Amino acid sequence: MNNQKAKHLITKFLTHQASIADLDELEIWLQDPKNEHLFNSYVQTNYAVEFEMRQFEANDLKRNLQELMVEEKTTIRLKKWRQVISYAAAAVFAGLLVTGYFLKDDIFNKNIETTPRIVNNNIEVGSNKATLTLEDGSQINLEKGTSYQMHNAKSNGEKIEYIAEEGNKTKLANNILTIPRGGMFHLVLADKTEVWLNSESQLKYPVNFIKGDTRKVELVYGEGYFVVSPSTEQEGSKFIVSNQFQEIEVLGTEFNIKAYKNEKNIYTTLVEGKVSVSTVTTKIVLEPSQQANLNLNDDSIDIATVNVDSEISWKNGDFSFRRKPLGEIMKVLSRWYDIDVNFEVPELEKALFNGALGRDQNIEDILNTIKNFGIIKDYEIINKTILLK
Repeated sequence: MNNQKAKHLITKFLTHQASIADLDELEIWLQDPKNEHLFNSYVQTNYAVEFEMRQFEANDLKRNLQELMVEEKTTIRLKKWRQVISYAAAAVFAGLLVTGYFLKDDIFNKNIETTPRIVNNNIEVGSNKATLTLEDGSQINLEKGTSYQMHNAKSNGEKIEYIAEEGNKTKLANNILTIPRGGMFHLVLADKTEVWLNSESQLKYPVNFIKGDTRKVELVYGEGYFVVSPSTEQEGSKFIVSNQFQEIEVLGTEFNIKAYKNEKNIYTTLVEGKVSVSTVTTKIVLEPSQQANLNLNDDSIDIATVNVDSEISWKNGDFSFRRKPLGEIMKVLSRWYDIDVNFEVPELEKALFNGALGRDQNIEDILNTIKNFGIIKDYEIINKTILLK
């Protein structure tokens, strides 16, 4: 069996499209030790692996794969009437599931044969960069490879850190940190609260806090991950994150807020501790692993239990998508790569994708992964605009 056919069978296995004959052939191929490296490399390079599952031993991977193939064969025999097999295995491959609505052999083969049209691809991977606006309105560009320092703050181009000033201040001076499309940045406030800001985000905050008073910052728009310095270390002062639609009160916790411009939902995800989410009409309290979804159309709040690691994967250098529509996924990618995305067929926006991808990958690698699983047939890149077909 040649390598191309092996890759085809691996894809069919991972998406539960393989027949018993396919699995038998793949199992025989894997018994040859020289094929183990190709298998590991192919899966890790070309296919989405849930980020928490990326650390594994090759021997364990091979053994678990063979165990899962046995389970797959048994399931096929018992449930031939089902087109797509749904099961959750406790082995390493439990997190390696990538699916699309339209994955069929003929589509997969077409994807292999077609070559994307690429004209002047100047799309760059996102990086650490931000614009710092001082109280007097002056602006400073922060980016990787540069440094900045003033009396109460310093930056190495990847993080800006404020130093608490002694004395009880009676007037607060505010700075604004703005993250452009294609950027992210790490901020340490004067009280040691840490904030990671995602692409296309803006945070307004005091350069110093008044001891004993409520600490308040404003997520003007975008997405931020907060690790809040406990109130017990700040003379009991509470910490509040606000925007124009809601206010979040915390005592000492970790949470993520996603409140992008021109979107009708704000998501608050609690990692540790406890927070209250308040609007003009509603107030709810979140427990760890819960997510509040504020619908701006009717001011209603829904609460759901979510996979926290998936929701905050951007902070750790990953995209993690759990049965997300392609339209929503491309919004995320467009911010990180600073691109425009169009769909040749509107129905493509509803196709689901499940898996994780590295934020350090170039855009062509990510698009090829989505294409190889049959979610799209092909794509075009012209300058910084992508057309999905």
